[in-house]
Amino acid sequence: MKQITAIKRTLDPLVQRFETTGYIAADPIAVPHGFDDPRDQEVIGLFAAIMAWGQRRTVLNKLAELCERMRYRPYRFVLDFKIARDAPRLDGFKHRTFQTADAVHLSRNLGLLLREHTTVENLFSRHLTGGESDIGAAIDGFSKSVLFAESDTPPRLSKHLARPSAGSACKRLCMYARWMVRPGPFDLGVWKSVRTDQLVLPLDVHSGRQARRLGLLERRANDWKAAMELTVACRLMNATDPSRYDLALFGMGAYGVSAASPSEGRSVETESASPTV
Repeated sequence: MKQITAIKRTLDPLVQRFETTGYIAADPIAVPHGFDDPRDQEVIGLFAAIMAWGQRRTVLNKLAELCERMRYRPYRFVLDFKIARDAPRLDGFKHRTFQTADAVHLSRNLGLLLREHTTVENLFSRHLTGGESDIGAAIDGFSKSVLFAESDTPPRLSKHLARPSAGSACKRLCMYARWMVRPGPFDLGVWKSVRTDQLVLPLDVHSGRQARRLGLLERRANDWKAAMELTVACRLMNATDPSRYDLALFGMGAYGVSAASPSEGRSVETESASPTV
């Protein structure tokens, strides 16, 4: 317990440092922040989380292009999407492994489900019965629902909709849930049917390396078991909002800020310029 107390004393100032509006503009979360309607925020937020891979400037440019292709109405674009009519608007769109076919079938399948469930929040939270301690079942159910919404969905879409049942850490979907559930100023806090204590920390190379160095994580693989191990450890520091420490762990790795001296590192402007997601 003394060790956890010491780690908490180290990480809490870093959470305060990175959980500010100053870091929004250079992060993919800036794109859903740019919309007022929560329905638009959750739809474009899903695309943003899935595409949050690589140089941040490139990610933001590709998301700006996607918003333009969606006529800056992502919810309506997806809700009304018909392949014969709307697929040409996505023709040629790609970001790394996220190809035109992925954008088309994600839009089509998500639209089909939204016509039944109205919001992404409803689609996500319907897989939670109320007794779950984490969102694993919701991520699994959400991904399966989208992947199997239509029989002609290409198998390649599964690359972008990970599942805990397949062992994946589901970094992007855990991050997406964090964006939607946690209150601001950095996150959006538009979902009310999922609790912050159910969130699972988004585990990637940056956060995993820092968590192991601090003693919060022993498992070597960055998989779902490791994500849960890290989440359980962070619950010891904050039982109601363990994912708040994602901001500190990622910031330490991505920006080179020392845990021993949170004031080290570059200014927000310099830090925001080039880190990968």
